[in-house]
Amino acid sequence: EYAASGTATRRPMMWGFQAEGAAPIVRGEPVAKPETVASAIRIGNPASWRLAVEARDESKGLIQAVSDEQILAAQQELSGREGLFVEPASAAGVAGLLMLARAGRVDRRQQIVITVSGHGLKDVDTASAYYGEIRPYVVPADASAAAEVLGLK
Repeated sequence: EYAASGTATRRPMMWGFQAEGAAPIVRGEPVAKPETVASAIRIGNPASWRLAVEARDESKGLIQAVSDEQILAAQQELSGREGLFVEPASAAGVAGLLMLARAGRVDRRQQIVITVSGHGLKDVDTASAYYGEIRPYVVPADASAAAEVLGLK
């Protein structure tokens, strides 16, 4: 819509990433028993399959698969480096970007946006199984108290 109205001068390439064990679009056929740690994308026959393929094709983008190991490593990278605790499904896009970057397929001049909308608290069990038990800290809703817990005060 932005391109049609002249607001945008170019269109984005749409890149999508599915978990290997639940990658019907990548495989080109429904997955009868999808399996992945990323429960929010554990879908064997997505309702928006046609729309995803059209978005990929019209934008000259791609849809590829990432492993559960790559997803969990991206989740850990986001939490350790950026302080963002996301659920595994939200880490799938980051896992895909890291995979393509390591393969030399990402132009460093590109502007890249990855939507990571699912908070890690939605799936603490998976993170605890992979990283060890996660114990939440109860902190009063006060900046000074949070700084103290973080060792910043």
